[in-house]
Amino acid sequence: MASYNARMIPDKTPAHANPRSARQLLRAHRYGALGTLSQKFDGHPFTSITPYLVDFDGSVLILISGLAEHTKNILNDSRASLVSHNQADPRIQTQGRVTLVGHAAHQPDRADCAKRYLRYFAETRNWYELPDFNFYRITPLAIRYIGGFGDIHWIGNENYLLQRYPLMQQEDSLIEELNLHPALQKRGAMLIGVDCDGYDLVVNGAVVRHEFAELTLDAAAARAAILAE
Repeated sequence: MASYNARMIPDKTPAHANPRSARQLLRAHRYGALGTLSQKFDGHPFTSITPYLVDFDGSVLILISGLAEHTKNILNDSRASLVSHNQADPRIQTQGRVTLVGHAAHQPDRADCAKRYLRYFAETRNWYELPDFNFYRITPLAIRYIGGFGDIHWIGNENYLLQRYPLMQQEDSLIEELNLHPALQKRGAMLIGVDCDGYDLVVNGAVVRHEFAELTLDAAAARAAILAE
């Protein structure tokens, strides 16, 4: 596996300036274009559409079939990229978007991955129950972040990826607690996920993303922020 080299992606912007914005933009969307290197066509770029979930640390989880071309490509060469943007916005050249460049690896902890993934993509449960479908994690080497016209940056993985934080272990109990709270019940919302950058509610069948004002690393701070809205 190739390693990230900071000299490959020079940027005049301070290293700390854009990683959270890039994670927030990537977390705000649920589908992206997955780029792999074609085994069938001798490394030619091959692109497909896939649902994805940004995990706690900023890496991306995808659930894909062993019969799919992109899976065969990944098993032959782990290099992959994923780009996501707001598909509802026609101003494609001026809106924000993120391209994650990294390596995809099969995740043997299938049940652990499914617990969180299926909260976001309940409609894929039938796929998950087929033994041919498995989880792969794309861990970035670098991120290409475009916040808008002229707001373009490379971000290295050492600035983008997050180390372990308490909320990773506290999410399940926090979700269980808050889904019984009158404040969320009054809003007609169901909490499905909480991470350091924000949280996701299902409202009228649609997933709605809410961002925290600042990095939030534990359940107490997340609870206070969610109930304050």
